[in-house]
Amino acid sequence: MNVLVINCGSSSLKYQVIDSDSEVVLAKGLCERIGIDGRLVYQPKGGEKEITEASMPTHTEAVRMVLDALVNPTTGVLKSLEEIDAVGHRLVHGGEKFAASTLINEKVIAAVEECSDLAPLHNPANLIGVRACQEVLKDVPMVGVFDTAFHQTMPKKAYLYGVPYEYYEKYKVRKYGFHGTSHSYVSKRAAEMLNKPYDSLKTIVCHLGNGASICAVENGKSVDTSMGLSPLEGLIMGTRSGDIDPSAVEFMAKKENLSLEEILNVLNKESGVYGISGLSSDFRDLESASKEGDERAKTAREVFCYRTAKYIGSYAAAMNGVDVICFTAGVGENDGRIREGICSYLGYLGITLDENENQKRGEEAVLSVPDSKVTVLLVPTNEELAICRETVALIK
Repeated sequence: MNVLVINCGSSSLKYQVIDSDSEVVLAKGLCERIGIDGRLVYQPKGGEKEITEASMPTHTEAVRMVLDALVNPTTGVLKSLEEIDAVGHRLVHGGEKFAASTLINEKVIAAVEECSDLAPLHNPANLIGVRACQEVLKDVPMVGVFDTAFHQTMPKKAYLYGVPYEYYEKYKVRKYGFHGTSHSYVSKRAAEMLNKPYDSLKTIVCHLGNGASICAVENGKSVDTSMGLSPLEGLIMGTRSGDIDPSAVEFMAKKENLSLEEILNVLNKESGVYGISGLSSDFRDLESASKEGDERAKTAREVFCYRTAKYIGSYAAAMNGVDVICFTAGVGENDGRIREGICSYLGYLGITLDENENQKRGEEAVLSVPDSKVTVLLVPTNEELAICRETVALIK
C-alpha cells in the first residue's frame, strides 16, 4: 500500500510517499511560501533534490504540484495517481473528541473545526490540507492522526489545572499535550530495541527540538506530558517561554504596554533560549557562541538542561520509577553536550553515560553503560512513518 503523508502548515506543506509493506520512503519534500509565490522541493528515493519555483495561490495548487511530481514520467515514483491508496494527515489538536486516529469524514472535520480555538495556528491549516487533498484525490480514503490523541490516557490528576472546575466543564480548559505521534513511536521503538514488552516499561521520552516536550509512558500509556492546553507550557524551547508565573504575563504586559495578544506573541516567538541568549533559537549557534565565551548563550543551554532534568525527575516520581529514558528530535538526536548536561543531574537514578556512544548523532544507540540502573537511548523519531502505520491500520 502506498500512503501519502501530509503535514500542512499555514503557508507550507510537508509530504512523504511511503510504501507501507517495506516502509521505504519513495519520495519526500515540501511546498513553501504558499499564497506568497511558491516553491516545491521534491526528492525521489535515490535521486537528486529538485526545486521548482511556481505560483501556489492556495494549498490545492500545492497538492496538485506534489502529485504531478510524483507521476512525472522522468523522476516520478508512481505510474499514476491510482497508486496512492490512502492519505494520512497530521492533525494537531483533537481536544477530548479523539483518543485515536480516525477516518476523516465531514463529522470529523466539523469536530476538528470546533477545536480550532484551542490551536488557532495549527488546526485551520491542517484542515486546509485535508480539503485540498479531498478536492484532488476524491475517492482516496484519508485518515487523521492527532498530536493530542496519545495523551488522552492521562488521568485527571495529571491533566486538570487548578482553576474553577466549571472552566473545564464549559471550555475544556485542561492539559492536552502534543508531539503524541513522536512520543508513541519512540516509546514503542525503545521497547523493541530492548526486546522487552511495551506494556512492561516505565519510559520517559524527551522530544527535544525547537519545540520540546517530555512524556511519561507507563505500561504503554501516556500518563503525563509537559505541554498543556497549548504547546507553550512546559520546557523552555527555541522561542517559547515554557512554564512561567501567570502574574509575570500581566506584569510584563503593563510594563511594556502590550495587549494580551502581543504578550502571547512575545512568549511564543521571542522567548525561550532565543530570548535568554538574545542570539538564536538554534542550539548549534548557541554552542558555537558558548565556546567563544558568550555567557548568555551558555546560560541559555544550561537553563534548558536544568529544566529538562527537573521534568525527568518529576516523571520518575509520577511513575514511581523509570526503566528507560529516550532522547529524540533535532536537539535530542544530535546534541551530545545537551544530553550530557541533562544526565549530569540524574546520577541519583543510577545513570552513567558511555562517553563514546554519547557522541553519536541521528542513529539508534544505547547511550548508557551496561551497568547503568536506567537505560538511556538515542531513538530518532519518525512521525511520518508513525502516521503511515496508523493510516494503514485503519484502512485495513
